[in-house]
Amino acid sequence: MIPRYSRPDMVAIWTPETKFRIWFEIEAHACDAQAALGVIPKQNAEAVWKARDVPFDVARIDAIEAETRHDVIAFLTHLAEIVGHDEARFVHQGMTSSDVLDTTFNVQLVRAADILIADVEALLAALKRRALEHKDTVRIGRSHGIHAEPTTMGLTFARFYAEMDRNLSRLRDARAEVATGAISGAVGTFANIDPAVEDHVCDKLGLVPEPISTQVIPRDRHAMFFATLGVVASSIENIAIEIRHMQRTEVLEAAEFFSIGQKGSSAMPHKKNPVLTENLTGLARLVRMAVIPAMENVALWHERDISHSSVERMIGPDTTITLDFALHRLTGVIDKLLVYPQNMLDNMNKFPGLVMSQRVLLALTQAGVSREDAYRLVQRNAMKVWDERSDFREELLADEEVRAALSEDEINEKFDLGYHTKHVDTIFARVFGEG
Repeated sequence: MIPRYSRPDMVAIWTPETKFRIWFEIEAHACDAQAALGVIPKQNAEAVWKARDVPFDVARIDAIEAETRHDVIAFLTHLAEIVGHDEARFVHQGMTSSDVLDTTFNVQLVRAADILIADVEALLAALKRRALEHKDTVRIGRSHGIHAEPTTMGLTFARFYAEMDRNLSRLRDARAEVATGAISGAVGTFANIDPAVEDHVCDKLGLVPEPISTQVIPRDRHAMFFATLGVVASSIENIAIEIRHMQRTEVLEAAEFFSIGQKGSSAMPHKKNPVLTENLTGLARLVRMAVIPAMENVALWHERDISHSSVERMIGPDTTITLDFALHRLTGVIDKLLVYPQNMLDNMNKFPGLVMSQRVLLALTQAGVSREDAYRLVQRNAMKVWDERSDFREELLADEEVRAALSEDEINEKFDLGYHTKHVDTIFARVFGEG
């Protein structure tokens, strides 16, 4: 992923230096386990740890790989150069390349998941703060983009909080799904290596042993992981779309923070564009782009082919780096989001009183009017408001058929905004677990 959409902690997980360091730890821990079993001399296992604090020469490994055309062999050759060829002769005993590659990939995914989980937790904190801040800030709810009934800005934030809280659970499940390792040999049968080696390596790396592998760890685990990242990205876009809608000039109920010196357009100095949330929409597409290839990686020939390898070399870093950046950016947007309560009320009243139509409909049916007739009466007056921008309450009060069923006080009572917010505390208690 390009630096523009990258953050250093996540990028560091995917550097060659980090990868080779994990490879080394797997090999060294495996040697310790082999020595404990009496398979290799203890002094040889101890000698491998001489490379513990030695930086691996990435250029040297690349040069060896250019000749061997095999990345793990290139690394093992370089490791032997550091440790000593005789001392290193038992490294990789009974193992296959995928033992190293797959276990390393899962270590990287687990570390990436830890960062993403922390990102979502930070976003949740921002959403909760803004939800409480605007719990009672009334705005119009919209369905099909059309005014429906009143809601609150706090409920909007709370809805996004609940969605991201579900994503937090999904990410934790996805982390657990890929937190496995395999040190089981050429086709996963442990023919040339004891299962105790796998147990030891996994314990040292914070993984659990894969119950059954072939030459590779089953890729349904990774499909679930990347599918989860795709869901999180879609939730980011869901929030971004709402903010983009609210920032439209004719709506302007909320807007991204516009810093001093920021420019919105090279041609039009008046512009304040929702560039951050538009960017988030695009980044969400990139994360979701990895989902189908990850699912297609599940089907491999027999005990293994490498059709998944090139895919994972790209989607592993690209999706986690992109999603980390997007979550961090969205948290900043939410933290600094400008909210305009008066504009919310002004928008709701562009068609005065119209959004109370359901209350009047229900009151008429409760007064003995059939639902069909009640709907006809309410819609007849509502259409006047649409066409003439008149006041819905005044139209109802002037309608003899409506007045035959409802008194003036009964009609006026149906225009109380508090009616629509009376259960906000109940919803907040459900979402945040507070009274």
